[in-house]
Amino acid sequence: MRLHLSDSHDSADTHEPLGPDDPLAPLPFNPYKGNRGVTRAWHALKNSLNGFRVAIREESAFRQELTLAAILVPCGVFVPVDAVSHVLLLGSVMLVLIVELLNSSVEAAIDRISLERHELSKRAKDLGSAAVMVALFFCVMTWVLIVGPLVVRWVGNWIRP
Repeated sequence: MRLHLSDSHDSADTHEPLGPDDPLAPLPFNPYKGNRGVTRAWHALKNSLNGFRVAIREESAFRQELTLAAILVPCGVFVPVDAVSHVLLLGSVMLVLIVELLNSSVEAAIDRISLERHELSKRAKDLGSAAVMVALFFCVMTWVLIVGPLVVRWVGNWIRP
């Protein structure tokens, strides 16, 4: 049997309306999505600053990493290396903060769904934690490879008269 174009058109007209759990259902109205230009940027800035406030107030890991960043960023600016090394040093610290914020957002979304223990919730949280660990390892590796030789040379010059 051959399907005619008119047959497929008839079946498309008779589909069931999309339910709220259907991934193709339209999203609820968001008053900020229609904003453009400066208005959109202003709302995004306010939301971002609110996110920082929440992370600083509620997330102890973010506070610890922010404290580490407050120490490493000035060091990364003033250490005598080339521009690319400065970018790598500072970027590795910023990457840790970015990944921690994303991990915290995943944890908040999982907790919003349910606080009961579930294997998929645990997996999502563990994967986020692993991402933070990889970012921290990358940061440590970057600092050791770039700043380590400078420190060894400085200490060697300081010990030898």
